[in-house]
Amino acid sequence: MKKLLLLAFLTLPCAAPAQSQTVNFTTEEYAPFNYRDGKVIKGATVEQVEKVMADIGVDYTIEMMPWARAYSLAQSRPMTCVFATAHNGLRDPLFKWIEPLLVDRNILITRKGSGVVASDLEASKKYTVGTQREDYTEMVLRQKGFTKLDIASDFNATLRKLLGGRIDMMPISELYFEKLKADQPVEMVTMLSSQPMGIACHKDFPSELQVRMQTALDKLISNGIQKEIFFKYGLDLGD
Repeated sequence: MKKLLLLAFLTLPCAAPAQSQTVNFTTEEYAPFNYRDGKVIKGATVEQVEKVMADIGVDYTIEMMPWARAYSLAQSRPMTCVFATAHNGLRDPLFKWIEPLLVDRNILITRKGSGVVASDLEASKKYTVGTQREDYTEMVLRQKGFTKLDIASDFNATLRKLLGGRIDMMPISELYFEKLKADQPVEMVTMLSSQPMGIACHKDFPSELQVRMQTALDKLISNGIQKEIFFKYGLDLGD
């Protein structure tokens, strides 16, 4: 009997402790929010994710890839989250959210000397606007009636097209524009949208872990560390 009980015990499935789970983050190259510095992935949103995960003591990985793949993996691969993701009505039911990593306004910009003139979104629709596949700005542009869209694989490809005169305008974070215009011949055309940006996790992501991550991010915001991180990367969130 003892041998039978021992055998039964040994054949029981072993449940891995929750703490052994690893959260897999995906993101894109979009400095100064998320970018590579040699082999190191860093940036203003990366640093927030790192601090959140350190606070709750859960293992994690961060992978950088084109946005469309990063976004897709967070929908199809368990324990995967993509950041920084714009939170809107269409995306809301697709993920579990931890936010905000920032509240951002998005503007349309053009290359200086391009001849583009548009005082509002309606006037902008006659121009070719570039963006990235599966980026929320593609959705925003289509919803607002833009039809002359050029879709690239990532942000840097779109920026190269703009600077090379292959597209007329592109949407960009207003925060990033303040840094970009110091190095590149670009100028603002008009406002496009405003939205919270957060961490979007797979629909089956553990709710208990989501709550712990949200609590850690809330603390990061309330104690002023989030704002310090943005200042560190030359970004002014304002009051």
